[in-house]
Amino acid sequence: MGGFFGVAGKVPCRTDLFYGVDYNSHLGTRRAGMATYDEAGKRFCRSIHSLERTYFRTKFESELDKFQGNAGVGIISDNDPQPIIINSHLGKFAIVTVAYITNLDDLEKELLDAGVHFGELSSGRTNQTELVALLINQGKDFTEGIRNVYAKVKGSCSMLILTENGIIAARDKLGRTPVILGEKEGAYAVTSETTAFPNLGYKILRDLGPGEIVEFTADGIRQLSAPLEEMQICSFLWVYYGFPTSCYEGINVEETRFASGEAMGKTDPTDVDCACGIPDSGVGMALGYASGHGIPYRRCISKYTPTWPRSFTPANQSMRDLVAKMKLVPNHAMLEGKRALFCDDSIVRGTQLNDNVAELYANGAKEVHMRIACPPLIYGCRYLGFTSSKSDMELLTRRIIKELEGDPEKNLDLYAKTGSPQYEALVEKIRQRFGLTSLKFNPLETLVESIGLPKCRLCTHCFDGSSHF
Repeated sequence: MGGFFGVAGKVPCRTDLFYGVDYNSHLGTRRAGMATYDEAGKRFCRSIHSLERTYFRTKFESELDKFQGNAGVGIISDNDPQPIIINSHLGKFAIVTVAYITNLDDLEKELLDAGVHFGELSSGRTNQTELVALLINQGKDFTEGIRNVYAKVKGSCSMLILTENGIIAARDKLGRTPVILGEKEGAYAVTSETTAFPNLGYKILRDLGPGEIVEFTADGIRQLSAPLEEMQICSFLWVYYGFPTSCYEGINVEETRFASGEAMGKTDPTDVDCACGIPDSGVGMALGYASGHGIPYRRCISKYTPTWPRSFTPANQSMRDLVAKMKLVPNHAMLEGKRALFCDDSIVRGTQLNDNVAELYANGAKEVHMRIACPPLIYGCRYLGFTSSKSDMELLTRRIIKELEGDPEKNLDLYAKTGSPQYEALVEKIRQRFGLTSLKFNPLETLVESIGLPKCRLCTHCFDGSSHF
């Protein structure tokens, strides 16, 4: 996925930019970049670094002094090197995108056939941020160019553009990824995660609407294009992606996780001794479950935070397995003899669950029950690419459906329907595979109710295949 931050102020922006980008670090682990515009020197300053073996701050802290200027943008990315700096008929600009372009090859061919050339390659492929910039350049101005991106890109694309005059922020046409404006005295900022705002002194101003385009400087914000009506914001933001203190559409991540767990805890008749959260994103749900079920919350497993990133991000399967195994440490003293119920955000490949359950039993758990914050993931994501999966067959559910049906595409609508015979068979097969005492998933209705937006405003495609380009 990825997350960005931009700031325009009356004083040098490097500190706010540095920490603002860093607060998006949980959204990506591959690359990061920052760019500022120095009005006095009439130049852009840019750096891009790999994050695959280190963290954002260690790469950028030593070179902060070179980022001159009062306006800048930065990004944590799981895709291409960014920002890209462009010189065109629109002027000079730096651009970052949180994007997932499924028709990249078609758009690349269209541009090449029109005589446009690409200057950036990423792992042998066209850099999708450069492709977005070239589509923007087809417009007579930035607004028309961004609308051209909206018209042609399949998937999703939100962006920040640092120009010689300010910053342009544009949210994906269906609002799949969040873009939030903030303000403090003498500065405006924009971010993917509101967690970036409090410690830098910003207050949330508002969310951009789907397809909305604004331009801002230190002196104010100007709307360039009004928001569109339809929204399909990713529901997985509240399930997994989001940091607990962040809000999207005014709805807090931790409150949503707590509410989903509490709802399940109130209706689940399972007799257990304690509830535990699988760190990090399962903790909020487990606290809610404990409250709803009337049992204590216990930290029976802890994440060793100094070195291990999220296990879904490494593209190499063996590295994912290693990260999943090594980052979580069971607490034998709290597990021994206990009927423990664990809450987790989701089951994607089953990598983490497989090792966790074995370790929990090995450390004395009498029973291991698992409760999942969302429904089973039946469909691959075509809009954000929230995992590094190359195929739907990397999803545990699809592999099990193939075992049950002989065809991984058969009866998907029935497997996605809570309570159907196919759904129950799928859940039972997963339970047996990992040796769980019991396994339950929150139904889609509970997840939607916990978020608090109408279902038609949420993308729930990975659960029910319901969204569109």
